[in-house]
Amino acid sequence: MKALISERDDRILGFTMIGAEAGEVMAVVQTAMLAGLPYTALRDAVIAHPTLAEGLGALFSTVPAQARASEA
Repeated sequence: MKALISERDDRILGFTMIGAEAGEVMAVVQTAMLAGLPYTALRDAVIAHPTLAEGLGALFSTVPAQARASEA
């Protein structure tokens, strides 16, 4: 998984994933992008288990502090 996050408003600008069930995860991210949600909405979401979309929390937990400055 890889995501591109806006430094200005924390929106998800792009997302890619290679692997089994990538389409399942892409649908979750696409919905967030269409709604204009910040990456934190997916990072903090409780996602049903067991699905590969659970990995989004781990992905968005790695966003550098610079991009998270607008959270404070």
